[in-house]
Amino acid sequence: MRIRVVVADRSDAVFYDTDYSNSYLDLVGHMVDDKARLPDRAYNSDRPGRVFNYANVYGGRRGAVAHHSTNGENTPSNHEAELFARRIMDFLRSAYQQHAYDHILLISEPRFLGFLRQAMPEILKKIMISQLDKDLVHQGEQSIRSHISNSLFNSSFQSVDK
Repeated sequence: MRIRVVVADRSDAVFYDTDYSNSYLDLVGHMVDDKARLPDRAYNSDRPGRVFNYANVYGGRRGAVAHHSTNGENTPSNHEAELFARRIMDFLRSAYQQHAYDHILLISEPRFLGFLRQAMPEILKKIMISQLDKDLVHQGEQSIRSHISNSLFNSSFQSVDK
């Protein structure tokens, strides 16, 4: 059985194949999202919308006392990360439909792991065996192998309910 190991962050994704018999990692692909490295101000020139908090009418001063942005978590960089996660999942779905692998193992920094889970189609959720919330994409194959050596069901992995 072939296992596709996906090691990703907001700007890079590296794909390896391995099997149960050994911890050898075979590099099968690499994706880069150059836009993910840009600061939010590079995506657009406008500031986010602004709202005012008003003082209490009773006993206090009337009028605006503070203002803040309304953007919250919907930043351009988060939107770009969501788009990159969808591109990764499209690549994985296509490879799975071509019978390139049987199971998926995700390794990603915690926040981007959430984007990957959100973008993952049902067909891939059924074959995901484990996930690890560590940022190893720039650590190299040796470091990745040390995290998955001996057994893919190491205690450091979180099991995924199917």
